[in-house]
This record gives sequence, structure tokens and C-alpha cells, in this order.
Amino acid sequence: MILNPFKSIRQSHQQRAASHGRVRPCAPRAMDEKIQAALDVSYRRLLMTGAMLLFAFGAITVRLVDVSLMQAASEPRVTYAPRMQEMRMDRADIVDRNGTLLATNLSTASLFANPRKVMNPDDTARQLAMVLPELHEAEVARQLKSKRSFVWLRRNLTPRQQWRVISLGLPGIEFQSAETRVYPNGTLAAHIMGYVDIDNGGLAGVEGTFDTTLRDDAAPLQLTIDARLQHILRKELSRAKTEFSALGATGIILDARNGEVVAMTSLPDFDPNDGGNARPEQRFNRATLGVYELGSTFKIFTAAMALDYGIVTMRSGYDATKPIRISRFTIRDYHAKRRWLSVPEIFMYSSNIGAAKMAEDVGTEAQRSFLRRLGLLRPASIELPEVGAPMVPSPWRPINTMTISYGHGLAVSPLQLASGVAAMVNGGIVHKPTLIRGRAKSAPAGQRIISELTSREVRRLMRLVVEKGTGRKAAAEGFLVGGKTGTADKPKKGGYSRRALISSFVGAFPMTDPRYVVLATLDEPRGTKKTHGYATGGWVAAPIVRRVIERAAPLLGVQPIDENSPAVKKELHIDFKREGRQLASF
Repeated sequence: MILNPFKSIRQSHQQRAASHGRVRPCAPRAMDEKIQAALDVSYRRLLMTGAMLLFAFGAITVRLVDVSLMQAASEPRVTYAPRMQEMRMDRADIVDRNGTLLATNLSTASLFANPRKVMNPDDTARQLAMVLPELHEAEVARQLKSKRSFVWLRRNLTPRQQWRVISLGLPGIEFQSAETRVYPNGTLAAHIMGYVDIDNGGLAGVEGTFDTTLRDDAAPLQLTIDARLQHILRKELSRAKTEFSALGATGIILDARNGEVVAMTSLPDFDPNDGGNARPEQRFNRATLGVYELGSTFKIFTAAMALDYGIVTMRSGYDATKPIRISRFTIRDYHAKRRWLSVPEIFMYSSNIGAAKMAEDVGTEAQRSFLRRLGLLRPASIELPEVGAPMVPSPWRPINTMTISYGHGLAVSPLQLASGVAAMVNGGIVHKPTLIRGRAKSAPAGQRIISELTSREVRRLMRLVVEKGTGRKAAAEGFLVGGKTGTADKPKKGGYSRRALISSFVGAFPMTDPRYVVLATLDEPRGTKKTHGYATGGWVAAPIVRRVIERAAPLLGVQPIDENSPAVKKELHIDFKREGRQLASF
């Protein structure tokens, strides 16, 4: 029997109401039936709720017993861990040839505001400027007073900066997570890396060239450069730039066998972490975008084409007694010998007169064809957007043929020069320079430009320059360096400036079997007491190449060689006996 607790209450209430004459007692049976029905429904609901709670607590109890008593003790397990391929960044990493990280992404917080939720714009701006001094209080206050619902205040906060803002507890001030591009090595390879905009879009360097690839591919982009050699090259160039008060400097280390750029530097440079604020002269890539008349380094090409075309032999010679006068032009030697010079002597003493006569015998069309096949009449093929077009004479007259023989009248980039010299010493094969690791293996076979015999003779000439000629300061003991100096007056309106020089040295080593080409160029160096006031390539650029080779060769796996061994002497020997006239002409 179910007790009815409302029955007595109802009767008491009816009796009091009747005594006051306000209500007439209702039928007791009808009222009892309604109350009984309501109580039945409530009772069933209570039973159902209790049963559900009892089941839930029972399930929890069973699970607790299972976890604490039935299973072995272990660390908590992760219920979901994303696979590596699912953990995609906004942009893939960039690494050097050894896997050293050159560019990556970091998660950062960016500060924004909803002005509609900001209670006191002026006070909020004041507090933000206190913890973030780089913010301008007045400008922030103006933004916070706008009617918009979203305004950026500052991108890419450090964790400490974010914590300081959070501690202020300012209404309407919030954060948004984002990926920030970071270059751990700073300026080390700035012109190769390039930089990105605020939305991680590539703007220069390989970041610009491979923008789509870096966005779509999770695998790192591996470059040919070696961060260790990049550091050596940059340090030596920076040292020389400061010592000789130069406007700029450029250096390249190139693998002569396949065209891989192992190191490349242009100074002044910039920090790609803040590339957007770099000055134009800092962003200018002198190695690939700049084109220059590179002086007597071009005599390497002049000698090679004359030898390969059969115009001269190593025993041939030319009369270098007097300057050459053509119309209003005069071609003279810097340190004139005023006598008949053999081909090796023309190269060793860097005779402009001898080189001009050699090129004249080769002819304009043959010279232009040779330089075109060498790739010096078109922009360099390299995976960078910053590539300069050579300055080629038009029309190409006989006087241009003569001046180009010693590096005047044709302007090319330092990378083009290094690539051309590599073809002269590696057996005669032109390889396209590359910055992408592995691309050289899949590239088409290089084009032959000179014979192996001619290449061997060019190597002998370049070794002679370092042993006895203008490049003796490039001699790195044990590494058989060969090369050529180059000093060119910079063009100015109406002619050339004798006080503004482009001073260069391009070398290769070891000359018995060249593996690497090293180029160093200084823009407008100034002579010092140590150089007796000279600022030519032999005085200012050759020592850079020597120091770079001495430090880089061990890292490149090039073992020292006994330079005085009979085998080396035989390989690089030059017979100075000349055909034809032996005496100077007058």
C-alpha cells in the first residue's frame, strides 16, 4: 500500500477554508485519484533515474578496478598521435649539402585587438607600449578607437613578450598562432636564401624561386652549399673588404666537375630574418645579379680559344714592344716588358698587347662563337631570380675583339666567370652551375668547349701565373693552386676611371686534376702601406683565395701534394722556347 502524505494536508486545508466560509469542500474521491496518478508518474521517473545513475557509477567502478588492479603499471597512453606527414608546416625546411639547417619555421603568437571589446583605448595603448616598447602608443590608441572588429598590433611575439601582454589582463586583446620563417645562421648565406614576406611568401633567393615547392612539399630542400665553407669564404671576404676599404666583395667556390656551387657570398649582405628592412645595396647580389668587366681573368679564355683553334701553340709569341694604337684607342701593358713575348709569357706577365694580338688572329666571329658556347653572352643559368644579363658590345667591332681579350668591353657576372674557368680546367666540359643538391647528377651531360689537350695546357699556364707571375700571393703550399689575376678600371661616363678598380683573382686546385674553382673580387679597393699602395688583383684578391683554399681544402677532402715531386713537375712543365723571332723588335 502506497501512503498518501497529501491526504491529511488536503483535509486540514478544506476544514480551515470551510470554517471561514470561503470554499465549498470538493469531492474527496476525484481529488484522491488525480494526486495518486501524479505520484505514480513521479515514482516511476525516480526509479528510472536511480537505475541510470546506478549503472553509470557501476561502469566507472568497474573501469577503475580494471585500470588500477587488473592492468600492469605503465605511463599514460596517447590516444591519438598525428603521423609525420600530417604534421605539415607552412613551409618546408632548407638545409645545406650536409643537412645543416639553413631555414625553418617556428610557431609564434601575433597580437591583435577587437576594438569593440576594448574598454579604455588610451589606457590599453599605454599599458601595451610599456611591455612592448617598439609599439607607438598614439598609433595603437588610434587603432583601438576604430570601429572595426579586428586590428593587427604586432606580429611574431616572443614567448616572454606574449606572457607580459597576458599578465596585463586587458579586455579585447588577443593572440593568433602562426608560423614564422627563421634563418638560424643569420647573414651567412643571405643572397642564396633570400627571404619571405610577412605571410611566408618567398620574395628573393631560393625562397622566391622555389616558393611553390616549399609550400607544397614537406621534404627539406637541400642545397649544394656547405655552411662551413660558406662561413670561411664570407669571413675572408669581409676581412679583405674592411682592410682595403672596398665598396663590396664577392666570392665563389665552385665544383669544377659538375657545376655545384659549394659557397657563394656577396658583401654587403643582410639578415634574412629581417630582409624586408634591408637596404637596396645590401639585397643586391653581386655574384649573380651584378655584371662587371673582370679584366685580365679573360685572358684564360683568350689563350684557350687561340690554342684550341690552332692559332697559336705554347711556343708561339707576339711582339709586345710598343702599345697598340687604333683610332683614338691605345692598348698598353701595365708592367710593359717592351719585347717579344711567348704565349706563356703573355699569360704570366698579363700582357694586354699580346692578348689583343692573339684575339685579332682568332677573329671576331670565332671569338664571339667561343664566348657564346661558353655561356658568357647570356644570363647565367642558376636557380635564383636575381640574375644579371651580360653587357655585350653591339656592334662587335675589331676593337671590341681586342679589348675583350683582356676583359674590357664585355661585362659578365662573377658566377659566369667562375663557371667558364671551370670548363677551361676540368678537361673542357661546360656544366651549368646549380644550387640544388643532386640536380647535377640528373642534368644532361655537359657540352665540350675545348679539347682535353687544350685544357691541360691552360692548367699549365694558370699554374705558371701562381709560381712565377702576377698571382704568386695565391700560392697555398701543398695544394697546387693555379689561377689568373684581373684588374679592370670601372666604366664611367665617357670612359673609364683609373681610381676605381674591380680587382679579382680566379684560381683552381689542385692543378694536376682540378676539383674546385675559387673566385674573389673586390669592388673599388684602396691600396695600403702593406701593399705599397697597389690595389690590383694580385695584391688584394689573390691572398683571399690563398687563405680560403688553406682553410677549405681539408674540409673538401683534398689532400696536400708534394709540389716538387718529379711527376708534378713533369705534368705542369712549360717549355719557354719560342718559334720565330727571339729578339725584341723596334
